[in-house]
Amino acid sequence: MIPLNDTEPNRYGGFPFVTIGLIAVNMMAFLLELIWVDIDPNFFYKFGSTPAIVMAGTGATALATVTQMFLHTGFLHLIFNMIPLWAFGRRVEDACGPLRFLLYYLLCGVGADILSTVVRIWVDPNIPGIGASGALFGVMSAYLVLFPEGRIRTVVLILGVPIWPRLRAIWVVLYSFGIQIIPAYLTIVGINEQKINYWAHIGGFLGGLFIHFFLRPEAFARYMSDVGV
Repeated sequence: MIPLNDTEPNRYGGFPFVTIGLIAVNMMAFLLELIWVDIDPNFFYKFGSTPAIVMAGTGATALATVTQMFLHTGFLHLIFNMIPLWAFGRRVEDACGPLRFLLYYLLCGVGADILSTVVRIWVDPNIPGIGASGALFGVMSAYLVLFPEGRIRTVVLILGVPIWPRLRAIWVVLYSFGIQIIPAYLTIVGINEQKINYWAHIGGFLGGLFIHFFLRPEAFARYMSDVGV
């Protein structure tokens, strides 16, 4: 299941400058990354969030919690993060306003990396964590809190045949989060390899608990009055 776009209109009419800007920055960072990796083979260890390096105070140290969310292991990793960011980010940004949304996105990414680092320091501290997925799960969680009945155009494969249904956000987001839980547990007990940073996804998802602090005043008033944001 791949979410493609939100089919509902914005209430406040704001153009999603930050959402589009984040997608553009991630794409530009990926192009620079392709060049830089050839020059410096230790690039991901310096600017990714490697628990052993971060705790030792070397590499990009604490700055890595920010730089890591703009790095990706490959083109598909990038695309599968940016498409859902567009699908969910536009309306969350509209509810928050550009600056509040940007701050929320970055805090979700940092919080996701902190939880991931705490877990990975005991599991495998020498693997760099990179990717926007921690922040992305924060945006998805915020969308779930604000627009559970919103409809998301998705791609679903049934017997190898793609269909494009409009599904309720509650099912899309809960499915995306639910499939993280068992692999995350298996990572802790040492059964699952650290190829996907499941704990960053869980950490980012918890960011939805704090989305109310980042809403526009009008959106917050509507939410507290049990009126659609």
